Amino acid sequence: MHTYLRRFRPGYFGLVASTALLGGLALTHLMQPLTVAYAAPQAAPVPVASPATSVEQTAFFEQNIRPVLTNSCYDCHSTQTRAAGGLRVDDRDALLKGGRTGPAIVLGKPEDSLLLQRIQTDDLKKRMPKGEDDPLPAKDIANLRTWIQQGAFWPEGKPVASAAPEAAKPVRTSAVAYPRPATPEQLAYFEKNVRPILVNRCYNCHSDAFKEAGGLRVDVGISIFSGGNEGPVIIPGHPEKSLLIERVKTADTKKRMPQESTESLPAEEVAILERWIKDGAAWPDETEKLPQTPARLAVAYPRLRQSFWSWQALTDPQPPVVANNTWSLTSVDRFLLAKMQEKKLAPVKDADAVTLIRRVSYDLTGLPPTPAEVKAFERDHSEQAYTKLVDRLLASQQFGERWGRHWLDVARYAESSGPSRNMPYPNAWRYRDYVIDAVNRDVPYNRFLQEQLAGDLLPSATPAEHDRLLTATGFLALGPKDVNQRFKARFKMDNVDDQIDTVARSTMALTVSCARCHDHKFDPIPATDYYALAGIFTSTVDASGLGSRMGGAGLDYYEPKQLGYLHAAELAPAIPQKQLDDLKAARDAAKKELDAAREKDAAAAKANPAHAPLSDVEKQKRLELQRKFVQLREDYQLAADLGERGYGVHSVRDGVVADTTVRIRGVEERHGPAVPRGFLTVVNLPDTPRIPADHSGRLELAQWITRADNPLTSRVYVNRVWAHLFGAGIVLSLDNFGTTGDQPSNPELLDYLAQDFVRNGWSTKKLVRELVLTRAYRLGSEVPAEYRDIDPADRYVWRHAPRRLEAEEVRDSILASSGQLDLKQPQGSPTMALRMIEIRDDGPVVDSVLSAADRSRYRSIYLPLLRDEIPRPLAAFDPVTQTLVTGKRDETTVPTQALFMLNSPFVRQQSRLLADRLLANRQSSDAGRIREAYQRVLGHAPTAQDTARVNAFLARYSATWGKAHPASTAPSQAHIALTGTTKTSITDGIIREDGLAQDDSVETAIKESGNTLPLPQSAREAAWTAFVQSLYGSAAFQFVR
Repeated sequence: MHTYLRRFRPGYFGLVASTALLGGLALTHLMQPLTVAYAAPQAAPVPVASPATSVEQTAFFEQNIRPVLTNSCYDCHSTQTRAAGGLRVDDRDALLKGGRTGPAIVLGKPEDSLLLQRIQTDDLKKRMPKGEDDPLPAKDIANLRTWIQQGAFWPEGKPVASAAPEAAKPVRTSAVAYPRPATPEQLAYFEKNVRPILVNRCYNCHSDAFKEAGGLRVDVGISIFSGGNEGPVIIPGHPEKSLLIERVKTADTKKRMPQESTESLPAEEVAILERWIKDGAAWPDETEKLPQTPARLAVAYPRLRQSFWSWQALTDPQPPVVANNTWSLTSVDRFLLAKMQEKKLAPVKDADAVTLIRRVSYDLTGLPPTPAEVKAFERDHSEQAYTKLVDRLLASQQFGERWGRHWLDVARYAESSGPSRNMPYPNAWRYRDYVIDAVNRDVPYNRFLQEQLAGDLLPSATPAEHDRLLTATGFLALGPKDVNQRFKARFKMDNVDDQIDTVARSTMALTVSCARCHDHKFDPIPATDYYALAGIFTSTVDASGLGSRMGGAGLDYYEPKQLGYLHAAELAPAIPQKQLDDLKAARDAAKKELDAAREKDAAAAKANPAHAPLSDVEKQKRLELQRKFVQLREDYQLAADLGERGYGVHSVRDGVVADTTVRIRGVEERHGPAVPRGFLTVVNLPDTPRIPADHSGRLELAQWITRADNPLTSRVYVNRVWAHLFGAGIVLSLDNFGTTGDQPSNPELLDYLAQDFVRNGWSTKKLVRELVLTRAYRLGSEVPAEYRDIDPADRYVWRHAPRRLEAEEVRDSILASSGQLDLKQPQGSPTMALRMIEIRDDGPVVDSVLSAADRSRYRSIYLPLLRDEIPRPLAAFDPVTQTLVTGKRDETTVPTQALFMLNSPFVRQQSRLLADRLLANRQSSDAGRIREAYQRVLGHAPTAQDTARVNAFLARYSATWGKAHPASTAPSQAHIALTGTTKTSITDGIIREDGLAQDDSVETAIKESGNTLPLPQSAREAAWTAFVQSLYGSAAFQFVR
C-alpha cells in the first residue's frame, strides 16, 4: 500500500478517504450509519453555574456554548462549510433536527443526545471533534450537558453562522464587548497601572513588536476586545467572565499566563486588572484622523468623474456612412474604414487562404491547422467556407483551452502561493477546469464574473451546480500569499489587497490598490473607497487552505479544514477502510517496535552505567526502525488526507460581517474611522443599492460590476478580446483605463462593441465570431512604405499585425507537428500529490513537478504551474507573470530564445521524432518529405527554391556527420559510454497511453548523460533531425502573420 502511495498519480484520485462525520454518521462512506445510541462514559463532574433568567441564559450561552460550537464544530458542520453528515450546529433547529441519524440533541436529556455521546467516547474513530488528539475539556463537556439539560437555550437571532439552507447567507456579526466611553480618571488609571502590566507581562507573546500567540494582541484596543482564537478575553464590567482573569489566576500551569513565568502573576497585579475590567476596561481612543485630501485632488476628483472618457456612460454610436464603401463586410469594418479615411490611410489587400487559416486557427484554438485542413480550405471556394471554418473552431474543445488561458492570465492563476514560503495549492486545477468549461459553454460574461466573485452566494439547483459555483470562487482564493507573515492581521489585509487589485483591474481596469495608503494621486478614488471595498473582503473568509505561521523550513502551513468542500465528496467512493486500518496498524506496530528498542537501551544504561554504547550494527538497526516508522507514518497520513485534499476546493465564503476602518498610511495597526461597505464612487450609477447589514457585500459588488449601465466592465472586456485578435487593444493599456492609461484610438468603435456585446447577452463566442468575420481581420500583413510614418503602430488597423506565438503555442505546436500532442483533458494535476510543505527552488519537490511537466504530452494549459517555477519548455518565450493581472504578455526577442530552440532537449527530441516519422514513409521522395515537414511545421508548402536549399543542406550535413560518426548497425562503444544504454532508437518506449513519457524516455537519458541526446543511427537521420529543428527555430514558425 505504501509503495502505491509514494507512486501516487493524479489519475488515481477516484480513490479517496472521507473523514468520519458527526451526526450522520458513517465513519467512511462504505460503512453503514450508526443508528443505535450507546451509553457514553461520564466525565468527571465540573462545577457549572445553572443559568436561570433569559439574561443569564444568554450570558451562559455566549460565554460557554457558542465558543465551543464555533471553534470545535463549525469547520465541518455549518452552512458555510460542509454540513458533514447532514448536520449543522449553527442553528438550534438544525441541532434538534440533526443529521442522517436523527437529532443531535434531545432537550433535557443530555445523555441521550448524540452530540454528548460523540464528544465523550473513548473510541478515537468515533470521537468528535475529528482529528483532535485530545477530547474536549471536561469543563466544556459539562457546560454542554448543563445547556442541554436546561433546554438548549439559544439567543434569538444570534446563530453561530447563517442558517439559510440554500441562499448561503453570511455569518452574522459576532458579539464583541467594547468598553464604554472612559472618564479622564479611568484613562489615567489605565496608563499608570494597567498598561505597564500588559507591556511587561504580555507583550513578548501578544503584540505587534513580537508575535500574536493564539491570534491575540494586547497592544491595540480593537484587538484585545475582539480577542484571539478563543474569542474575547475581556468582558467589560465582568472580570469573573473574562478569559484574561481566568488565565492569570488558574493553577493549571499549561494554561496559566504569562507562560514564560514559573510563578503566578502577583496578587496585586491581578487585583489591578480585575478593578480595571470591573470599571469598564477603559482604553484610550486609538482612532486616527484621516489625512486631509490635498486641495489639488479635492478639485480634480469631481472634474475627472464628470469628464474623463472611461467613466462616462456608454454612448450608442451607429456605424458611419463611408464613401466608396465596397470594402466593408460588417459594421465594425465601417467604423475602421471611416477612421482610416480620416487619417489618409487605406487597407492593404486580403491575406491568402493559407495565411488566414493558420491565423484564425491559432487565434481561436492556440493550435496550427493540420495539412489536411489547410488543403481542404484552399480547395473550398464557396462564400461560406471561412464562416464554416470559424464556427467549427468556436465549437471545439480547444477554443475553451485557448481562451480560458487568456482569462487565467488575468486571474493570476497558479498552483502555489508564491512569495516567501512557496506552498502548493493542490486543488487549484479545479478552478482551471472550471474556466475552460465556462468558456466552452459560453457562460455569459456577466454571469461568469458573478460566479467567480460570489458563486457561493448564488442559488444552485443540484449538488453538481453547487460544486461548480464554489469552485469558481477560486478566482479570489488563489492569489499569492505571504504565509511567512507573522502577524495575522497584516496577512489578512495583504490578501484583501490582492483581491481588491485583482477584481478592480480584471473587470474595470482600475488601479484601486493605489488608494490603500492614501487617496489615489491620479484617479478619483479616495482611500475611503478602497476601504469600502476592503470591508467586503474582510467580511469574507479566504478558504484557500493556507494560514499565516512562522517557522523553519519544512513547516506544514496547510490547513485542509479551511477549504471549501464539494458535495461530490459525500457521493464518491472512499479508500477501503481495511487498507487504512492496515496502514495504521503497520504504523502503530513500527512505533511500538521503535519505542521498545529505545526502552531496552534506556533500561540497560540505567542498570549498568558502564553499559557499552551501541555497536555500529545496533545503531544501523535503530536507524532502520526510525526510517520505517517515519515512512509508514507519512504513508498513513497521505492516505487519510486523500479524501479531504481530493474534494477540497480553494474558495471563499462569507465570514463575520462588519465594516472595516481606514488604515492610516496603509499601516494595519493605525486605525482611522470606519467606512461602510460599498462600491467605487468613480462610477456614478443611478439607484446604487446599499449593502444589507448582514451581507458581506460580495454578491452586491458582483451585481454592481456587471450592471449593463456600468461603463467600464463591457468596455474593458471587449477591448481585451480585440487585443487578442488584432494584436493591440483599441485602448493599449488593457489593465488601466485610468488617467495614466492610454486613450482609445477609436472610441466610437469601442462603445459600439461594448453595447453590442451587452445586447448579445454578454456572449464571448458571439463577440469573437463577429470580429474574426470582419474584412479587417482578414487583411494581409505587408507594410506600404508611405504608411510607416503615418501609423507605424497600426493603431487604425489598415493591416493585420503579425504576432509571435505565446509560450504555450510554441510548445503545443511542436508537439502537434511531431504527432505527440495528446488532446485529451487530463484529470487533476501533479501538484495534487505533493506533500504540503514549502516548495524550495533547489528541492526535490520542484524537480518532481518540473519533471512531470517535461514528461507531459498534454496541452500546455494543463502543465503544473507553481509560482516562480515555470515549466522548462515555456520559460524562454515570455510566460505570464503569475502574481498580477496580465491582460497582455510581454513579447521580447532575446538570444535565449534562439539558444533554447537550438539546445533544448525537448526541441531536439521532438525534432528527432518528426524526422523519424518523415523517414519512415518509404513511399515518399525527399522532395515529398520536405513538403510534409514544411506543411506540418510552418503550415504551408515550400517553394522550389526552398526545396533545393534544403536538399543541399541535407547533403552537406550528412557528409559532415558521416565523417565524424562512422556508420554502424550496432550501438558504438562511444554511444554506450555516452548514454549508459544500448538503445539507439529515439522512439523506444517514449510515450505511454496516458500522454506521459516513460521513465526511460529521452529526457531521462539526457539527464543521465549530461544533457546529451543518444546519437542518431545514421547520418541521414541526423541531417533530417537538424533540418526539422531549423524549421522550429525559424521566424516563419514562431510568428503568425
